[in-house]
Amino acid sequence: MSTQKALVVLEPKGAFAVQDRDIQEPGAGEVLVELRATALNPVDWKIQAFDFFITEYPAVLGTDGAGVVVKVGAGVTNVAVGDKVLFQGYFDNRRATFQQYAVVASEIVAKIPPNLSFEEASTIPLTLATAALALYSPKPQGIALAAPWEAGNRGKYAGEPIVVIGGSSSVGQQVIQFARLSGFSPIITTASPSNSALLKSLGATHIIDRSAPLSELPAAVQAITSAPVKVAYDAISAPDTQNAAYDVLAPGGKLVIVLAQAVDAGRLTPQKEVVHVFGSVQAPDNRKVGASLYAALPGLLASGEIKPNKVEVLPGGLAGIPAGLEKLRAGVSALKLVARPQENL
Repeated sequence: MSTQKALVVLEPKGAFAVQDRDIQEPGAGEVLVELRATALNPVDWKIQAFDFFITEYPAVLGTDGAGVVVKVGAGVTNVAVGDKVLFQGYFDNRRATFQQYAVVASEIVAKIPPNLSFEEASTIPLTLATAALALYSPKPQGIALAAPWEAGNRGKYAGEPIVVIGGSSSVGQQVIQFARLSGFSPIITTASPSNSALLKSLGATHIIDRSAPLSELPAAVQAITSAPVKVAYDAISAPDTQNAAYDVLAPGGKLVIVLAQAVDAGRLTPQKEVVHVFGSVQAPDNRKVGASLYAALPGLLASGEIKPNKVEVLPGGLAGIPAGLEKLRAGVSALKLVARPQENL
């Protein structure tokens, strides 16, 4: 069996190191991808710091990948050797993306159109899943809206408002784009004024300054629209943002969160729902919606209806990822940090 370089966490809450590891073989319905780019996400530094999801050490992390198909397993027909693809990794050493090769089920890979680089494509998978699965998966995984990539559903929610907390975050940007495809209007988001032009280009119609007191959010939304807000997506999901977003909702409304629920108990009412999304198309409960999304994704990317995040490429290949995770932990806005696994090794 051939070997590759991989960045691993040596032990629970331990240090990172670049090691040699075996390259895995794809099974039936799977493909082996030579990774050309992998994006960093907050979950990566959190796993290393707090030790969750992982059952095997040394552990390879990383859930955003783009590269070239180098082997296909039995029964694979949607992609072929040589295809440029993007995919979402998972929390095991076979499927994680902080390495030079990873295995993935072919039904959840998408061909990269010519208008995207590997680096741009690698910013898409996790944030795409976190946005789309929350909005369009059946309950309890999501809030069961009609998926706009399926026939007859484009623009279905025309005239209905949506509020997105943290619009300039990587997830927030994807939520705004899906909201536009679904027809929501107005699309109201909190963000720094410096990111207004970017977010409006993605589909946001109104920007509320993120530095304004959250207690003023319901009034700010009401000043924009008198229509009842039935959907709010909190891409930040701190306790204060969850409470503010919950207060914005009308009876019958649904709040999507990406971290553990922290809405004050005194606020909770049976008239409003809170849904915590697990943003992975790898998860069995999410696979059906994920496969449907990935079948449509090349077209959405080629048309520009779904755009990637802005990219900052890290130096040093896999060895540069730990410093990138520290930078991510300190806070970045409106961009994704990306490493090139084949570089400098």
